[in-house]
Amino acid sequence: TTTRCSATASTKEAARYGEWSSPITSSSITSSSIRLGGGVLEGDAVFWVEGRPAEKGRQVMVKYDLGSGISTDVTPEEASGFNVRTRVHEYGGGASLVAPGGETIYFVNFSDQRLYRQDIGAEPVALVAADTGLRFADMVLDTTRNRLVCVVEDHSAKAKEPVNYLAAIPLGCPEGAAVPEKLTGGHDFYASPRVSPDGRQLAWIAWDHPSMPWDSTRLYTADFTADGHVENAQVIHGAEGDISVVHPLWSPVGGKLYFISDASSGCEYQCLPDGRLVCSFSNASESGTRLGILDPTTGLLTPIETGYTHFGGVSISCPTPDTFQITAVVGSSVAPSAICVSPPLAPGDGKSPIQVPEDGWKVLKRSSSSEVDEAYLSVPQAIEYPTERGLTAWMIYYPPTSKDFQGPEGERPPLLVKTHGGPTGATSTAYNLSIQYWTSRGVAVADVNYGGSTGYGREYRDRLKGNWGIVDVEDSCNAAKYLADIGQVDAKRCAISGGSAGGYTTLAALAFKDTFNAGASHYGVANLEMLAGDTHKFESRYLDSLVGPYPEEKVKYQERAPINSVDTITCPLAQFQGLEDKIVPPNQAEVMYAAVKSKGIPTALVMFEGEQHGFRQAENIRRALDGEMYFYGKVFGFEAKMPDDFVPLEIENL
Repeated sequence: TTTRCSATASTKEAARYGEWSSPITSSSITSSSIRLGGGVLEGDAVFWVEGRPAEKGRQVMVKYDLGSGISTDVTPEEASGFNVRTRVHEYGGGASLVAPGGETIYFVNFSDQRLYRQDIGAEPVALVAADTGLRFADMVLDTTRNRLVCVVEDHSAKAKEPVNYLAAIPLGCPEGAAVPEKLTGGHDFYASPRVSPDGRQLAWIAWDHPSMPWDSTRLYTADFTADGHVENAQVIHGAEGDISVVHPLWSPVGGKLYFISDASSGCEYQCLPDGRLVCSFSNASESGTRLGILDPTTGLLTPIETGYTHFGGVSISCPTPDTFQITAVVGSSVAPSAICVSPPLAPGDGKSPIQVPEDGWKVLKRSSSSEVDEAYLSVPQAIEYPTERGLTAWMIYYPPTSKDFQGPEGERPPLLVKTHGGPTGATSTAYNLSIQYWTSRGVAVADVNYGGSTGYGREYRDRLKGNWGIVDVEDSCNAAKYLADIGQVDAKRCAISGGSAGGYTTLAALAFKDTFNAGASHYGVANLEMLAGDTHKFESRYLDSLVGPYPEEKVKYQERAPINSVDTITCPLAQFQGLEDKIVPPNQAEVMYAAVKSKGIPTALVMFEGEQHGFRQAENIRRALDGEMYFYGKVFGFEAKMPDDFVPLEIENL
């Protein structure tokens, strides 16, 4: 990264907050940015899946040859229509598998949801028939029986909810002729099938309505029979309920099965040949994540010291019996994430940290090719601040920062409070140009991890149980109040913005509180009753824990629905919505827009064709980002710098 400039306040031009020019543009963000999935090292090559906004969000398997330093797309070109993405649980995930040796991959194609095999350098070949109504995810190889074991989601009956189960997919069949064979079912959801190293056992995670997987799951194991079915299934952990079990992994030593119980979603680990675990972990009082080696027999954690502060998609390989290599998506607050491979490392004796200098990592692909002078980057600050009931909450604060500009004397910057989705997700301090877009233009950002966010322990996350629309709203409002009270921001120019569940928090804050002066909802929930009755299976009972069982708690749903309190909204609102969204149907945004418009309040609604829940196409990502900035400029009274090709939003009642 570029060394931070030493420009002082006296050498910077004074300009109104929100009117600063910035090299971080919507175009540079989308044209130079991709989404990186975790890497897998097989043989002399690393494989990963990357999402490309410039290709309408298409996801592509990429192979990087460590010998030549050349990366190539394994997935055929865009015109082929292939897109490595599954729709299991609607959110997808687990859409690909690299076979040992790196000569073959298996993947789910988005358009037809069929499972494919692809030998490197050859065209994909469908394993299963077309138009079966089946979706596949989370594949693992069962080499003993020459088959895949995976999660299947069956939509063939066209019932209100599909049926989920684990199945085996034989690999020796002619094209399109493999018939999934059900291994186990009966629960509402399944995840993480894992075959033991000796091929004798299968482990998996299961859970049922109304629980979400971070609330209560069960870890099962079963024995394979001679004909490949399973028997003697038993619950290993989670039978008592209210315990979340995730990430089962068989050890290569002694057939031990490891798992994480009630851990944050950011925790990951992989087994070394000696049974120790390479893991990434986080601490609420520290920014980012760290790496270490955990000895499960002693509990001793040996730090792996690196020059990075964020790790994801961690996997390991062992080039020799005495060394291991880490492949991961790594990054920091001032450098874009990248697929990297560590040098061969010795596990050590656990008595001293393992040192891996930053320049020791081999960078294979960065998530952004845009080079931004660090002088334009705001350094995030983790802040614990007071909130309701004598408690504290957490936010990540980004002050306005520019190499070229400073605010006028006596003026405080406008504030944008960001509310993450989930709602039990979390935000982080990782490099994020979509936040730096705002701060480099003179808008302060508070990225709030309200009560209910993951990463701060089970008690913190449970604050949201029964309190969605209350705790998240209170914590978001109190973040803005805190920053205004200490003189960091202008209390009269505070906006709130979020997507999905964060969009609900945005709408609820505008409807039920008077803290904010404007807001923007991206595919946000306006009607809780509609969400409870008109969403996909995975989240169809999510609101039972967040609000209460429906229809028994119907009154709560009505009281907390922003659409039912539109009369109390007194500030401008912009909405951005995908027309093919199955999670938050677009009619919610349309109803909310009409209601706000009828009150004479400035409002805008932008609908995107071809977009689902979250925007993947570059032109739409740009439109949403620039459009929100333009909207705030108009309602807060500053002239935001817009790109030359920007078409002004249609703002009613301005």
